[in-house]
Amino acid sequence: MKNYKFTLDGLHCAGCAAKIETAIANHEGTENTTLNFAAKTISFSCNSNAEKEVQLWTQSIVDSIEQGVTVVPHHSNTKITQKKKDNEWLKIIIALGLFVIAILCERVFNLPAVVYATAYGLSVIICGYKVFIAGFHSIKRLKLDENTLMAIAVLAAFCIGEFAEASLVTLLFAIGEALEDRAVNKSRRDIEKLAEIRPDTASLLLGSSTTIVPAQKINVGDTIIIKPFERVPLDGTVIKGVSSMDASALTGESLPVTARADSQVMSGMMNGEGLLTVRVTKSYENSSASRIIKMVEDAAAAKGSSERFITKFAQVYTPIVMVLAVMLVVIPTIITGDFTTWLSRALVFLVASCPCAIVISVPLGFYSGIGGASKVGVLIKGGKYIEALAKADTFVFDKTGTLTAGKLTVNTLKSCGRLTEHEVIAMAAAVEENSVHPVATAIKLKAKGLELPILTDYTEIPGIGVSAMKNGTKIACGSYRILKESHGKKGVIYLTVNGEPEGEITVADTIRDEAPAITQALKRLGGKTIAMLTGDDEAVAKSVASQCSITEYHAGLLPQDKVKIMTSLKVNSTKCVFVGDGINDAPVIAVSDCGIAMGLGSEAAIEAADAVLSSGNLKQLPAAVKIARRVLSVVKANIIFALSVKVIILVLAALGYAPMWLAVFADTGVSMLCVLNSSRLLRVKK
Repeated sequence: MKNYKFTLDGLHCAGCAAKIETAIANHEGTENTTLNFAAKTISFSCNSNAEKEVQLWTQSIVDSIEQGVTVVPHHSNTKITQKKKDNEWLKIIIALGLFVIAILCERVFNLPAVVYATAYGLSVIICGYKVFIAGFHSIKRLKLDENTLMAIAVLAAFCIGEFAEASLVTLLFAIGEALEDRAVNKSRRDIEKLAEIRPDTASLLLGSSTTIVPAQKINVGDTIIIKPFERVPLDGTVIKGVSSMDASALTGESLPVTARADSQVMSGMMNGEGLLTVRVTKSYENSSASRIIKMVEDAAAAKGSSERFITKFAQVYTPIVMVLAVMLVVIPTIITGDFTTWLSRALVFLVASCPCAIVISVPLGFYSGIGGASKVGVLIKGGKYIEALAKADTFVFDKTGTLTAGKLTVNTLKSCGRLTEHEVIAMAAAVEENSVHPVATAIKLKAKGLELPILTDYTEIPGIGVSAMKNGTKIACGSYRILKESHGKKGVIYLTVNGEPEGEITVADTIRDEAPAITQALKRLGGKTIAMLTGDDEAVAKSVASQCSITEYHAGLLPQDKVKIMTSLKVNSTKCVFVGDGINDAPVIAVSDCGIAMGLGSEAAIEAADAVLSSGNLKQLPAAVKIARRVLSVVKANIIFALSVKVIILVLAALGYAPMWLAVFADTGVSMLCVLNSSRLLRVKK
């Protein structure tokens, strides 16, 4: 199966978009079909390797549903679309001018009907000819859509002499469509600005000179130059230079970080005043900025229950209103014999009933929420996981690297012989001088600044410890196994002199500075259960849980044990969120409602998780929950508003109190307001 992605240039109808998605999904040999109306893209997999052939039959399906939409490869230039939009506004302005002239001719100068009728007619043709063409094609396909209804309504108004209403309705419809399209495109452009964090070119260092080349052609291992105030095009390691880096576009963190030799830099970072020489460690496609952009673009595929409900609702809603409209014509006509009046009411009823406002605002709400969250370093893979975050009342954390920093430090230091505590740590650091074990690193860090004794004859015994000699005396540092009787405590590092204990050292992972505050913030947000799962022993787990105000913790767990506990926690929760490293905890993430990974360092972590905190710390977790809840709130508000307005106008239309222009407002006006409400989600405070 080969993956394809096309841009649907000129797609304006949300209802048609849903039909296109269904039609392509039902096409023989296609799988994983997803249409993103906000981005105007459709992606799917199929067996054919001929892109041109796939593009042609996709175009054929699109043409059968909506005219004027061009299927182009996703990477194609779309400037033509902007010209088309500019032309649409020019036509509306001309049509509006003709409408004003017609009003003056009719109401002020009292000119013959043929004069102002001609002006009204030209106004209708200039801004509404596309509606008539689309309506004609729909009739040929025996389909009744909003274009058909508008065309019939306008022609009917002209036939009974309502020239002004026909022209006004056409103008309002055109203006509403244009404003709605403008609002949708603004939301799309705001999200597409994410792509600006990824430069298209890089300065490749060849010998002593640099050459500007496309970033996609840079290979892993190549050396590039990052000039002052340029964005980093690819992930890499600094080999020369010092500079401050702004990572806010990736992580949402406003404070700059310092990059120097051996520092890791990520694509999308903004360089400061220094010149950096960087060795590329990841390809263009796998660099941090590319992964962020891809995640946001692909987020439409993971649809939540709200999006699935709206799709099913539209499929049921449309036939129902069609039946009601037919009944509105037939039954009263049989009773009263007034066919024209009830046909007019039915047309108003049908135009007002168009479900576009709901069909467009729900997916756009989730899409905008995902784009807004990405601006503060929270990457969510779809509406499904936004819903899980919004409804979560159980938050489960891994310990190492999540609640803790993943770096060992000396926790306690005790003298149990003739040596002082300073002498114990200095002697232990001297013994561990040549060891690279994490425990040795923690001990040497603790002894930094102290004068270390000179030792000889270093010997390391794997799994036990390290020994050395000082003037014929054996000094050893290691686990309880180095003691003569081997009756020490597990988890304690002993310093011995000729086998006799002189000091006890314990090491512990450092609690993240933000961890205690984050668990409290989650409780304030309605978290009923805050739990921790770890493979560490009981004592370590209890200490970390206590410092983080976590009352429920489970220690000494294997991966399968974590899955069992997570499954049991889900039973009593609305939605359950797991926060971990995204790799070792893949089985737990799979059973959670939303699995969150820390940081952008690992491709596997991003692949496994449902959401990513790109800064690598927990500070954004409460923000992610708040954003998710705001998205659901906006989506629900759009649904309630759109349905309420439509129900009111449908009732008024059936009773004869709603003119056609009000029906147009119920369609394009409500759609535009819902789109604008959804676009607010892109504005997120950092």
